[in-house]
Amino acid sequence: MRYLFSRMLALAGLVFWLLGAQAQGADDAPRAPCGAAPLPAYAEPGAAPNVRAWGGGSKLAREWVAPACIGWATPGFDVLVAVSGSFKYDGETEHLLARIGAVSSMTGMRYWSTTDKAWRPLVTDAFALSGPDASLKRPDFAATQFTKGQSLYFAQSDNRSTGKTVYRQRVLAASREHVSIESENASAVKMMLLTLFGPGDVQSVIFLDRRTTGVWNFYSLSRTRAGSSMLPGSHEASYINRAVAYYRHIAGIPTDQEPPAAR
Repeated sequence: MRYLFSRMLALAGLVFWLLGAQAQGADDAPRAPCGAAPLPAYAEPGAAPNVRAWGGGSKLAREWVAPACIGWATPGFDVLVAVSGSFKYDGETEHLLARIGAVSSMTGMRYWSTTDKAWRPLVTDAFALSGPDASLKRPDFAATQFTKGQSLYFAQSDNRSTGKTVYRQRVLAASREHVSIESENASAVKMMLLTLFGPGDVQSVIFLDRRTTGVWNFYSLSRTRAGSSMLPGSHEASYINRAVAYYRHIAGIPTDQEPPAAR
């Protein structure tokens, strides 16, 4: 009987250890603000955003499944970056939507290049499109065009690619208190004749929530598909700086403000 009791205790200990390991793994994963507190947590206004990155062959990045509120059904990405912050903004939601819709204003946006060890232009050209074709250039989007379920397209060139890449934005929600927009590359990202990322291999989503009068919370997730890029997964710092540059752009912070998120 004593032997049986000790075996039961050992088995119970193993079960609790396994449950604890699973909980720890869940706590280590990003958590979008879909009815729950986000992970990482929102940074306070005026502070640098909290950032987490998973890459370099991370099992979590490869196997992570997005919540239903985002709509990403497929796992199998090798770099995953979360940015969580808050910023002061006295305007209304439509003014934030107009800032997002001003695609051309991203031209010249800068980020810290971990390769060059200097601030460099990230976006070299950007403009809105009337459809999924880079030849369909149009004026920037108005705030009124960001309605739930709407898909908007824009073209962008960055400092590491060749030509224009077409991106699709899908409005998940747009109300006075909450905005969420998901996007992905609708065309391949190329460098000369080499494909760096195939269509759908670069995805991101942003959440904007009114925290209180004059303060907004921001949360973003971005991911790139495994095996789609020349860059190895150990370059998470570059992905972090790119994601933080967009956060700063939306928050009205100079994108080349010292210090960078990752040296």
